[in-house]
Parts: sequence; C-alpha cells; structure tokens
Amino acid sequence: MLKPLLNVIDDIGECLIFLRLILRTAYRSPCTWESICEQTWKVSVQSTPTTALAGFFVGAIMTVQFTMQTKAFGALGYLGGLSTSATVREVGPLLIAFLLSGKVGAYTSAELGTMRVTEQIDAIRCLGANPIQEIILPRFLGIVISSFFLLAAGLIMSIFGGMLMGSVFSGINPEEYVRHIPTIVTQFSIGNGLFKCLVFALILASVCTYKGYSATGGAKGVGRAVVGTAVMTMVGIVVFDWFTSLLSETALNLFREGV
Repeated sequence: MLKPLLNVIDDIGECLIFLRLILRTAYRSPCTWESICEQTWKVSVQSTPTTALAGFFVGAIMTVQFTMQTKAFGALGYLGGLSTSATVREVGPLLIAFLLSGKVGAYTSAELGTMRVTEQIDAIRCLGANPIQEIILPRFLGIVISSFFLLAAGLIMSIFGGMLMGSVFSGINPEEYVRHIPTIVTQFSIGNGLFKCLVFALILASVCTYKGYSATGGAKGVGRAVVGTAVMTMVGIVVFDWFTSLLSETALNLFREGV
C-alpha cells in the first residue's frame, strides 16, 4: 500500500525536476524557431480533425442538456449563452487536454522512448549536442503552443454544433442562439478557459517528455512509458482542473468584492 504511493511521489518529483531542466535549457540554450514551428504544426495537423469533431458534438450535447433546464424556467433564449459558457470555462479545455493526452501525449512518449532504448539520444549526446535542447524542448513548446489553436478550433466547432442542435432539438434559430453569448460568456470566462488550457498543456508536455526520455528496458519499457504517461496525465489534469476552478472562483469573488 505504501510502496505505490511512494512511487507516485517519486514520479511527481522527478517530473518536476525534469520540467525545471527543460525551462533552464529554454532560458540558457533555446532551440530554433524552425524546430518549434515544425513540432507545433505537426501536433496541430494531427489533432485538429479529432478536436473539431469532438468539439462539435460536445456543443450539441451541452445544448441538449441545457434545453431541459432553460425550458423549465422559461429562459430558452439564453440557451446559447449558457451552453457556450460551460464549454469555454470547463468542458473545452478539459476535452482538449484529454484528447491530447490520448493522442499526442502517447505518441510523443512512444517516440522519445524508442529513441532512448535504441540509444539515439545517447548518440546525439556523443556528437556534442544537448538532447534536451535538440529533441525535448521543441516538442515541449510545440504541445503547449498548439493547445491554444486546438482550443480555438474545438470551441468554434462547439458553437456550430450547439446551433445545429438548438435548431433541430430546441426549435431556436441560429440568430437567437448566439444573441446572448456575449452577455454570458465574459472576458473572465475566456481568460479562465485559456488559463486552464495552459496549465493542462504544461502538465501534458512535461509528463510525456519525461516518461519518454526516461524510458528503459527495451520495447516493454516503451510500453510502460506510454501507459504511465496516460495515467499520470489524466490524474494530473483532473487534480489541477479542481485546483484551477477553485482558484478562478476565488479570484472572481475577490474581484467582485473589490468592485
């Protein structure tokens, strides 16, 4: 019982140390913009269709769920604003993070793990180059940057999905659906969604690069790294989702009291 808990604590500590190493390398020996753009484009192209499709159906699902409540209170006109607000504040960033962890996180961990067990990383070091600078940092920054593009794509598609379902299921025309979105979706809601997206992207990028870079034991070790990436990322995202939600609500309450 105690040993698994200690292993989890060790993993968290080693991941934080690895993140510190990445940030130190980014400050002292940054990688080229070409490598960052290449990784950002690669992650975005791989994940945009999946994210857009999922965002479309999430918007449709949220519209169906909120239709029942808004009809009961005679506030069906606010359906678009409520559905979009929930997607921007919570569902959107969480959805993007889960999709990236299952697709980009696992792929990056397997790629780096294969490079580790086949001694390609050691070969880079023998040639006088820094593996953190050459292969880890571009992938780390690429995942963080691309998450914002994927968030935008998912949220835009969720609005279209909500409009379609609002027209078919709720009987609301698109103009009525979007009319109250600016009223309910405030700048704070958008900022909260972007902040969550940044935190989740940092967790994903840190975990998948750390697990892949530290993989050992041949093909079986690569498999363990991929599984460890999925588990650690999912748990970290859920925990920090609670923490960021609590932090944002506290900040909002303090702002209101100040005003």
